[in-house]
Amino acid sequence: MIETPYLLFLGDAPDGLAAKVAQGIRDWRPENCVGQLRMEGCKADLKLEDMTLEQAKAAGAKTLVIGVANRGGKISQAWKKVLVAALEEGFDLASGLHNLLRDEPDLVAVAEACGRSLHDVRVPEVEYPIADGRKRAGKRVLAVGTDCSVGKMYTTLALDAAMRARGMKSTFRATGQTGILITGDGVPLDAVVADFMAGSIEWLTPENDPDHWDVIEGQGSLYHVSFSGVSLALIHGGQPDALVLCHEPTRTHMRGLPDYGLPALEAVRDLSLQLAHVCNPDCRVVGVSINTQHMGDAEAERYCREIEDRMGLPTVDPFRHGADRLAAALAEL
Repeated sequence: MIETPYLLFLGDAPDGLAAKVAQGIRDWRPENCVGQLRMEGCKADLKLEDMTLEQAKAAGAKTLVIGVANRGGKISQAWKKVLVAALEEGFDLASGLHNLLRDEPDLVAVAEACGRSLHDVRVPEVEYPIADGRKRAGKRVLAVGTDCSVGKMYTTLALDAAMRARGMKSTFRATGQTGILITGDGVPLDAVVADFMAGSIEWLTPENDPDHWDVIEGQGSLYHVSFSGVSLALIHGGQPDALVLCHEPTRTHMRGLPDYGLPALEAVRDLSLQLAHVCNPDCRVVGVSINTQHMGDAEAERYCREIEDRMGLPTVDPFRHGADRLAAALAEL
């Protein structure tokens, strides 16, 4: 088990989105966050107290969590001095990067010498099956996006909370490192061998009561050439009964792909349904989630109304406005 509370390490993140792991933990498990540690040049700020290792230790922090999700998931050499110092100060380390802590000899040596633990969240711990496509009892809803990092995890966490508040049977199913750090369980999908990705989602969302909903955290985008594989595995492994479209309207291009524009919501709707109908012909889109974090209140409300009128679907920012309208749409299925 990863010991809490955490000191969130933002490193030298070039922008707020690069620190989305730390942001997610702060927003959904604030009671586990003592403060933030930033290096010189860091452009991310969670509005937590900036602390040194010594200050955080005195405040009770037990684990330094690498809260940065950089392209490729690499442990930066520039971070090493801080990570080593954290171990020597008595912190455990936790990371959701592809580049594993346990594969860094210098960190392993210091951890062993100091009696500290290294936690790699992005490591599959189960021998997942190959998907068989058999229909399972229970219901499932999946968030699909126009791009990476547009709010699919926030949407599903907020939707799960709204469904529970309505008395619906609901379980959030984490499929990425941040969701796993928030909830303590899930499948690190992008670290699963390709042949077993869809099978891992079948395993994650097993047979259940007919009125129980698995709320599946989305990953990537079918239109993102770098990460479309995980998106398709979620659709075919999850066999969703419902989809929620997720979009961030201020983007000028795909995350990390300046030569690729974002697809229209209608295109995402149509392609996602076409692929979902392969394994569940009854799947339908029930709503739209808009990430309005870069908009003012009036602009956010106006934009959501415009999308709702255009798409004919309930449209909200679940983190800003709540997800009850999306939960209501699911309750009607």
